[in-house]
Amino acid sequence: MNDILIRSARPAENAELLAFWALAAEGRSVTDDEDGLARLLARDPEALIVAERAGRIVGTVIAGWDGWRCHLYRLAVHPDHRRQGVATALLDAAESRFRTLGGRRADAMVLDRNGLGRTTWQAAGYAANAQWTRWTKPLAVPEH
Repeated sequence: MNDILIRSARPAENAELLAFWALAAEGRSVTDDEDGLARLLARDPEALIVAERAGRIVGTVIAGWDGWRCHLYRLAVHPDHRRQGVATALLDAAESRFRTLGGRRADAMVLDRNGLGRTTWQAAGYAANAQWTRWTKPLAVPEH
C-alpha cells in the first residue's frame, strides 16, 4: 500500500475519471458527465478523493459534506487493484476529511443490485439502515 497516493482529483482529469467510472463503478448516474464533475470540483475541490498508483487512477470516492451530513458516493476501485487496500485507504481519507469538517455520521449510496459494493461497505463498518429509504427525483434527464 505504500505505493498508493491518496489525493484530491484535479479538474483536468474529468474525462479520465468518467472513463474510470465506466470501467470500475457500478451503474451510471445522471451526474456522470463533464459538467457534473466540473460543478462538484468548483464547489468543493477536495470532495473527490483519488487513489493513484504509478501515475494512474486506481480508485475514487466522493466525500460530500453539506455542513450537516457526510455523504459518500462513487467508491470505485479498478478491477485489477481490488482486495489490495485501495478502498480502505480511500474511506480512511474520506472519514478523516469528515471528522476535520465536524461531521458526525457518514452515509453511502449503494445500488441494491451491487453485491460487491454491499460487501465492501459492510466490511468497512457500514450497515444498511432499515429505518430509512432514500427518496429521489431526477431533476435532469441523463444524456447517456
